[in-house]
Amino acid sequence: MAKTGKSVSSPSKKIFVLDTSVILYDHDAVNNFKEHDVAIPIQVLEELDNFKSGNDTRNFEARSFIRLIDQTSNQKLISDWTALNRSNAGMFKVVLNEKPTKVDAEEVYGKGKTDHKILNAALSLKEENTDKKVVLVSKDICLRLKAKALDLYAEDYETGKIKNVDELYAGKTEIANFPEAVIDQLKHEKKLDASELELPPKSGNHFYVLKNKRKTANAFFNYSHKTLSTVSTDAIFKIKPKNIEQAFAIHALLDPHIKLVSIQGNAGTGKTLLALASALEQRKNFRQIYVTRPIVSLSNKDIGFLPGDAKSKIDPFMAPIWDNLRFIKEQFNDDEKMLAKIDELISSEKIAIAPLAFIRGRTLTKIFFIIDEAQNLTPHEVKTIISRAGEHTKIVFTGDIYQIDTPYLDSESNGLSYLIENAKNHPLYAHITLQKGERSELANLANELL
Repeated sequence: MAKTGKSVSSPSKKIFVLDTSVILYDHDAVNNFKEHDVAIPIQVLEELDNFKSGNDTRNFEARSFIRLIDQTSNQKLISDWTALNRSNAGMFKVVLNEKPTKVDAEEVYGKGKTDHKILNAALSLKEENTDKKVVLVSKDICLRLKAKALDLYAEDYETGKIKNVDELYAGKTEIANFPEAVIDQLKHEKKLDASELELPPKSGNHFYVLKNKRKTANAFFNYSHKTLSTVSTDAIFKIKPKNIEQAFAIHALLDPHIKLVSIQGNAGTGKTLLALASALEQRKNFRQIYVTRPIVSLSNKDIGFLPGDAKSKIDPFMAPIWDNLRFIKEQFNDDEKMLAKIDELISSEKIAIAPLAFIRGRTLTKIFFIIDEAQNLTPHEVKTIISRAGEHTKIVFTGDIYQIDTPYLDSESNGLSYLIENAKNHPLYAHITLQKGERSELANLANELL
């Protein structure tokens, strides 16, 4: 039988109060606090009600959470403590408009704002449960600071966060003083049995720069086959790699055995261009090339506020992808047949460029799928996209984890960082971090000095 009234406590148990930003990041957040109790202020449900309509991921998260709470409550009152539907879980309740008697956030910060009512919900729980530590969990830094100013514990939602983002997997290793004879043999035979070589142990696919004095070999270690093969620096679709990292990226993009690729790097390192050129190079192997990016609107307004039809609304957000495609076309200015072929690929939608929200619910079969600006996705969104993959599909994520436009995401909690950290040892996955900007010397100046 469900317990009602105050939560039954043990000295080490805590009460976590979740705000709207946490639910929109992960609708299953209430189930990620082990044996501790979880409370949701009524204002959070009111805000989620405003988010439940639409095709964005935050709309999906809002709907999923509302259904989850409905299933959890069943015939019980959610204003009382109710057991969560899993083993060794704590209790759950919705906190109504309760006013704390000691410190009132609305008196301190001002009346009428939802954030201040959420603070009051947490403060009232703190007064009612003096034997428990009450913690406000929010991805809103300002709200956490306000909570701490009121002597209320506050923390970020940690599930899905990468702890040491500066040590995030880069995909390549440089080895000095590598045996000269092996370098010569690799260049001659193109592929070697890696089990006989003195390479650092790796549990996934990996790129190497092998050096011995003036000799260098660029190689790829295939974990499944336990082989070391040379990496070509040849051009693809008239796009030639300008550094070895770009050559590594192209190798991963062209390898038919690698189904999932991520490319991370600053603006101007060539992430999107390489992915698009590789897709066009393999256009005969796939039914469609689908290029997309999440739409992050200015002032966080939905694109419905913009004038014009659907195409007019989304074209400004897709412009960087069209720019890359236009640059590739310019390489064929002396080849009218290829220019016509590229135009035909676009008009027949063999190449499709559209917002990420447009693929929800689809199964992606035999598609080369490029997701640009993937740092603006949540871990759940990345998981959802990959789960759409059908047979013979290749998925490529590109982005810069330090250039995030989505509220409540950062370099540690975004979906691209999450993917790199968690997929790095899988045999179907390869990653490379691009360090050197190749857009222009002026662009490099901005990245390095400003």
